[in-house]
Amino acid sequence: MTTLSPPIHPWVAEGARGARFGISSPPAPDWAVSRDFAQTIEGLGFDSLLMPDHPMDTGNATWTTLAARATATRSIRLGTLVACAAYWNPVVLARAVADIDRLSGGRFVLGLGSGDAPWEFAELGLAYPPAQERQLMLEEALRIVRPLLRGETVTYRGRCFRAEGATLAPPPVQQPWVPILVAGGGERTTLRIAAEYADACNLGAASWAGGAFSTEGARQKFDILRQRCAEARRPDEAILRTGLLVASLAESTAAARAKLNRLPPQMMAFFEQLPVVGTPEEAVPRVRAMLDAGFQYVIFVVFPFDTETPCLLAERVLPAVIGMSERSPGHQRTPGSEPDS
Repeated sequence: MTTLSPPIHPWVAEGARGARFGISSPPAPDWAVSRDFAQTIEGLGFDSLLMPDHPMDTGNATWTTLAARATATRSIRLGTLVACAAYWNPVVLARAVADIDRLSGGRFVLGLGSGDAPWEFAELGLAYPPAQERQLMLEEALRIVRPLLRGETVTYRGRCFRAEGATLAPPPVQQPWVPILVAGGGERTTLRIAAEYADACNLGAASWAGGAFSTEGARQKFDILRQRCAEARRPDEAILRTGLLVASLAESTAAARAKLNRLPPQMMAFFEQLPVVGTPEEAVPRVRAMLDAGFQYVIFVVFPFDTETPCLLAERVLPAVIGMSERSPGHQRTPGSEPDS
């Protein structure tokens, strides 16, 4: 008997038609500012607006803020980059995701990771286990969350998490399911987890973001991801390859650096090699290099005090990148444009 491959989520399948771009940003403390920022990003045509799950560092409760963004926007995808599996009971997490998916009319993407901020674990009163145990928590959470978001009833007894006959009623509205993104590039475990459970992966030039520090490094990660997909009997095109950059752009390099200098030094150190800082023209080669490395979807981390950067990305960087692509095989399209017919 032939076993059919599981269907590919439409959001992922769209990756074959050309590069897309998203924004990740923490909310501003003032809701009016945060709402206006979300609506600006949507108006610029970006595919997604994601947010980190750092309830102590960013000063917000992740799920309430996402619910508010869901009601303040109409078309942009929303989600987490990424939620920490160790912070949440998986059934409660799935319930929150389903609720926001319903509020948004089926626009949610669940980004999930194993956690990378030991100081926040301490503030939340949680132990910060070794990487291997945090990865186990991530995988066990996915064994509960993934089937729940697909309308299944879940009974699971793991070392870290359990569920007894859990089901989501009402369920999410998105069809065929709420897509899941797994962050990280660990070659033995994290990429295997992504291949088995996720619809997207996320890598970047930081040790905590998968360690994709070069074009060759990213390509090597994607080769291993393809191997893991084959082992999981999934087509490698079922996993959307997303990449991460921290962007600060302005009309001069000095002005762009001044904006990024507003951030605490420890945050800048945490970003490692992720920042792209300068004029739009200086940013184009870095973004183009991401696509050349095999990324299908680039997510720019920007901050809510900086509306200039997403505007410059949408108006000058991405059209230039896409213009290069139109002169080579594999046409790319700008945020918000219609696919080629």
